[in-house]
Amino acid sequence: MSATLTPSPVAPSSAVLTAPRRRTRVLALPEARWATAATALFLLALPLQLTGAPTWTWGALYALAYAGGGWEPGWEGLKALRERTLDVDLLMIVAALGAAAIGQVMDGALLIVIFATSGALEALATARTADSVRGLLDLAPATATRLDAEGGEAAVSVEELTVGDTILVRPGERVGADGRVLDGASEVDQATITGEPLPAPKEPGDEVFAGTLNGTGALRVRVERDASDSVIARIVRMVEEASETKAPTQLFIEKVEQRYSLGMVAATLAVFSVPLAFGTDLTDALLRAMTFMIVASPCAVVLATMPPLLSAIANAGRHGVLVKSAVVMERLGQIDAVAFDKTGTLTEGTPWVTEVRLLPGSDLDEDGLLALAAAAEHPSEHPLARAVVEAARERGLATPAVAEDFDSTSGVGVTAVVDGRAVAVGAPERLLDRAGVLDGSPTRLLVEEVEASGRTAVLVVVDEVPVGVLGLADRLRPGAAATVASLTELTGTAPVLLTGDNPRAAARLAAEVGIKDVRAGLLPQQKLDAVRELEAAGRRVLVVGDGVNDAPALAAAHTGVAMGRAGSDLALETADAVIVRDELTTVPAVIALSRRAGRVVVQNLVIAGVFIACLVAWDLIGTLPLPLGVAGHEGSTVLVGLNGLRLLREAAWRGAASE
Repeated sequence: MSATLTPSPVAPSSAVLTAPRRRTRVLALPEARWATAATALFLLALPLQLTGAPTWTWGALYALAYAGGGWEPGWEGLKALRERTLDVDLLMIVAALGAAAIGQVMDGALLIVIFATSGALEALATARTADSVRGLLDLAPATATRLDAEGGEAAVSVEELTVGDTILVRPGERVGADGRVLDGASEVDQATITGEPLPAPKEPGDEVFAGTLNGTGALRVRVERDASDSVIARIVRMVEEASETKAPTQLFIEKVEQRYSLGMVAATLAVFSVPLAFGTDLTDALLRAMTFMIVASPCAVVLATMPPLLSAIANAGRHGVLVKSAVVMERLGQIDAVAFDKTGTLTEGTPWVTEVRLLPGSDLDEDGLLALAAAAEHPSEHPLARAVVEAARERGLATPAVAEDFDSTSGVGVTAVVDGRAVAVGAPERLLDRAGVLDGSPTRLLVEEVEASGRTAVLVVVDEVPVGVLGLADRLRPGAAATVASLTELTGTAPVLLTGDNPRAAARLAAEVGIKDVRAGLLPQQKLDAVRELEAAGRRVLVVGDGVNDAPALAAAHTGVAMGRAGSDLALETADAVIVRDELTTVPAVIALSRRAGRVVVQNLVIAGVFIACLVAWDLIGTLPLPLGVAGHEGSTVLVGLNGLRLLREAAWRGAASE
């Protein structure tokens, strides 16, 4: 290891280990500043009024409180009115001015103060939701140490890094870019990206993420993604885009809101005019009508839907699931059937050696056979060759000397001379035909046995004598079986496997993960037809895939989810959600989180409805004091907003994952 990678003697402090936290200051929000000003003016005016001070002293302070707390919502309401939209905020300002007009100046000022404070709390809640997502960007350092070809170091902005650059990550530093380790060994705390509770060991060939924290070793990393395309940046970008969308429930509420508001204005006029016609005092009739308009306002109803869904989107984004819109977050909770692709989805999409089988008469043991095959395959770039070499490395085998006379033939395999022995590794049919091995021989029977188990057979021939067979298969993703079991419990039906792979390989994998409905050998159109068949049967299908061949099915499904690392660009673009780190266990977790968000929406609508009904009934049947009506109305709005923000907590994700 070069001197460049010499660890620093300074150990990382505990402060370094703490992820930075972005948090909007309350007074940084204009809504909070105006609410604070209105509250201060109200608190100055109230004792002056109660102690009998001249009217001009407390009257001027109340007027400033009206202006400070009411000008912004009033202005927004007028702009909406100009577009022929009745804004509930404008009705609140009208109610406050109406109260002042009948001599209830203090009550009107109290309405303005509580209304402004409620608006400030909503703005703060929205800002904190955004903070929880954008704060991920603070994890990535502003600068990184870039190495040139001669090993020289230069501190550069992470935005200047390009794919292919090499950076140095010293002990205790945060990784400056997504990339792959070239040299060095360390443990990296990547809990903020992967959720792993313990630091992950890193050595050459391992992937690292921007913003994760290096441990006690030094790493040299090749940059594989621009700063704008890092995992963190993609999470932030897609969650922010999702936050701009509205769920169907919210769109329905907003559609009804206009008609409700117009009806509320008509009802307010009736509450005022009918008692007045029967001889009620003008002041009493107007005060009752103003109170009615306040408590009947649908503010809490309007706020019932989006905070829970946006909180769920932000929480899922922090755990590596990018939900592209509030519509998708709502739809995820509705699915009752799941269809999986195989290669790259349930599996990692890369082959690995699962068994080493010796033929009778071979003078090699398993390790010797694998070492010879790896030496012959080492110069090859074929995926199966890489798998053989990797299997030998994992076993810690010392491969023989560099292969000589290496030759690779497409569709056949490779030949090479290793330690003076002629070694051929490749497709059994071609190699056996060349050697003239007859059907029914032990070699062909062993090949057929390996292939019958759903694996790819690779024959190893030494000095023109078959000596063994390697069985290769696609590696099952961690947690695949647990994911299938969880989805079966969540939806009430076992997932379906839709794959273009051969039936034997598909059946073997399905048996491993617990899937019984297997549809193999499918072309993209046939996958699409299978999804449409399920949809026609009344099912709401979630499709999880990764490739170009999955894109039609992803687009046709009720909801489509793409694998983020292995996924093709078309699949990522077509899907409604993306699993950034290819962790299958997040699929049932995000479905459960969506259902939790749906339950919170229902809770909020019930809370809002109960408050409105009780306060309206109190005002119509009895006498509801204006300050109490204001407190009840604004209190329900704040309560609904805070209830939705509960889904931002880490406990919400853990609870969803445990379901």
